[in-house]
Amino acid sequence: MSILIGIGVVTMVTTVYLGRKGWQALHKAVGITPGVLTYQDYNAPLTLSTVSWQQLNLNIKHLKHLPEQQLRQLQRIDKKVHSYQTYQKELEAQHKKSVVTEQQFILHKMLHTRLPEMLASYHQLANIHTSAQHVSNEKKAEASELLQPILDNIEQRLDCLLEQIETQQLQALRVMNHYIDSHDD
Repeated sequence: MSILIGIGVVTMVTTVYLGRKGWQALHKAVGITPGVLTYQDYNAPLTLSTVSWQQLNLNIKHLKHLPEQQLRQLQRIDKKVHSYQTYQKELEAQHKKSVVTEQQFILHKMLHTRLPEMLASYHQLANIHTSAQHVSNEKKAEASELLQPILDNIEQRLDCLLEQIETQQLQALRVMNHYIDSHDD
């Protein structure tokens, strides 16, 4: 009798576990998170009130004249910086020292000094009121065109840095795998 009760309990626990995992997989497949009641439309226009920054320390008033495309790009950059910072914190938690490369130093300088300076200049230009409005609009368009390659450059540098980190981690796994395989004999 106790064997039947044990089998029944194991069957019930397994059914509940598999049902729960299936329910979560269904939600994941359709792109929703159980328990989250707010819907985020990623195609909706960005507003400064909805933009949040994880790593970048930017003055919000310097962003109010930026085109939406550049705001979205700044958000992508912020997420990539967050990924990089998370990696650095994990290294520190493992008591591993990372050597700062020239590429990392330049990227840090661009993100934390040059980018805020350029956004401030862009903001100041956008706030200047001239009597010839068409000239002012042309200068704003030129400023936006000058800002875009800088944002592209920063994002490209971040992509290269993250790719380099992924390659290093994959190489470390390959070395460990090779080491283990060579000592299995």
